[in-house]
Amino acid sequence: MFILSVEGNFSAAHQVKGYPGDCAGMHGHTYKVQARVAIKTLDNLGMAMDFRRIKSVLDTILETLDHKDLNELPYFRENNATTEHLAMYIYDEMKKQIKSMRSVTVWEGYNHSVTYDETVP
Repeated sequence: MFILSVEGNFSAAHQVKGYPGDCAGMHGHTYKVQARVAIKTLDNLGMAMDFRRIKSVLDTILETLDHKDLNELPYFRENNATTEHLAMYIYDEMKKQIKSMRSVTVWEGYNHSVTYDETVP
């Protein structure tokens, strides 16, 4: 199994509704995102998948989030704008175009991250 990964970043504001602390107020982050794709076989060039394809899909999704108030986006009106929901959202959006998605990790800062991987029970 080959695991390919690409990274991107974006800046956005959000608030975690119902949180008993300062994260309940509007604040922002520069998020780092890593997307991983799992491929079992190589093509005739010896590549599992072109990194450019994965990066293009990731960048297109991150552009829709960049410099936005996440709470105002349709998905986050129904799902609290936590890093967990953000990782799942990016994963689900990528999987619409790349069926072999493995996981998405979102860093909310330098020391905190969440990984969404639907292959883990």
